[in-house]
Order: sequence, then structure tokens, then C-alpha cells
Amino acid sequence: MSEEGRHAVERPAAIELHVEELVLEGFAPAERHAVADAFERELSRLFAERGLPAAREGAGGASFDVDAGSVRLAPGTRAGAAGAQLARAVYGGLTR
Repeated sequence: MSEEGRHAVERPAAIELHVEELVLEGFAPAERHAVADAFERELSRLFAERGLPAAREGAGGASFDVDAGSVRLAPGTRAGAAGAQLARAVYGGLTR
């Protein structure tokens, strides 16, 4: 086996994520789709680049809860930036 083969981490074929509740205060209702789209893009990017955090590897098809905690955004944060920051908080919650 090559050196590269020994250290390769197998990535899951698919990860299903269900967000039960995302509470946004201070955003217009019309911005919800922009926040959601940015959230999905950033979370997809994080999983593609980093995979499932080690704390969750080996969970198989198991379900688990993730608490991303509270995220404070600076006044005037645009919807896209907010969605990306929220995605990073959720991904970070997977390591706890």
C-alpha cells in the first residue's frame, strides 16, 4: 500500500443534515432565502474540504443533535455573510 493510501480518509458518500430551527432576529423576511442559500453553500464547502469532524466519524448512519450556540452578528451584516457565519458555527458545533 502506498504512503498516500495509508493516510487517506474515506469521506462519506452523502451527509444528510436537517436543521430543525434557525432563529434570525433583525433580518427582513425577504432575506431568509439569501441567508439559507449562503448557509447551505458554506456548510457544503466545509464538509467537502474538511469532511465530517473526527468527533463524529464512525457514527455511521446515526443521528445526533448539534448545538451551534448563539451567534452574534455585527449590525448591518449582509444576509450572505450571516448565512456563512451560521454555517461555520454549526460545523464547529459538530466538534463538541
